[in-house]
Amino acid sequence: MSHMINSKEHGLSMIELLIALAISSFLILGITQIYIDNKRNYLFQQTQAANQENLRFLDLLLSQYINKAGFRRSPLQDPVVAFPAETVGGDTGCVFKSEQSIVPTKDHTGICIRYYPLLANELDCTGSTPTLSAGASPFESSGSHIVMILRYNAANDLNGTLTCQVDNRSAEIVTGIADFRFNFGISMSADRQVDTLVAINDNQAKEKRIMQVNYSALMASGNNVRSSTDSIALTNWKTDTTTAELARLTAGDKGQIFQIASNTFTLRNQMP
Repeated sequence: MSHMINSKEHGLSMIELLIALAISSFLILGITQIYIDNKRNYLFQQTQAANQENLRFLDLLLSQYINKAGFRRSPLQDPVVAFPAETVGGDTGCVFKSEQSIVPTKDHTGICIRYYPLLANELDCTGSTPTLSAGASPFESSGSHIVMILRYNAANDLNGTLTCQVDNRSAEIVTGIADFRFNFGISMSADRQVDTLVAINDNQAKEKRIMQVNYSALMASGNNVRSSTDSIALTNWKTDTTTAELARLTAGDKGQIFQIASNTFTLRNQMP
């Protein structure tokens, strides 16, 4: 019995192999690009969410602290007695005139706030219990007022911080702030009408009563997250910066994602 052996073996030719490799390469490149785009989009969304969460936390803290300005446990307590003229914090601190409960710092990097805690065991912004007269409770005029300094500390890498200081204690309360501004609504007459929000100077701070506080914050993510070379938020922020601030922001831009937030607080304890 004989067997027929076919001397021709069938398989892929070189051209077919090259075509198959080319198609596979295109598919791999496409899948890889989709993966990279999805990863970049996921990172962008996560970074935006982190910035927004940081902004919400910043707004919550500022609302809580700024609204303390001018608070007295007893409404019958004379503001002149409750908040006498004083200077705190040295060269970078604040100068209060009589009755003033909120003023900008001397170096214009923050604000100083004077208030009375509601209870003797109420924690301050550093997480500590302030020193008060024994038995201090609501509707009593005893005890001492607290001076709280909120200050923005700029950083060249745009990871600036907002710190809080009471006496010799300090604490970082928010990080990731590329730039920060305070503006103020000041009273222009005896009936305490509020003028336009402005960045007041030292003379205005001495002569006018602050009735509103506005803040604007430019938040920044980590580096190399932004796919585009431009950032609308950063560009808009730069339109109202000093030469030094512009140089710092430009040099520190390393592909971060930026977001701007602002809010205005009316000081209800300052109202007549």
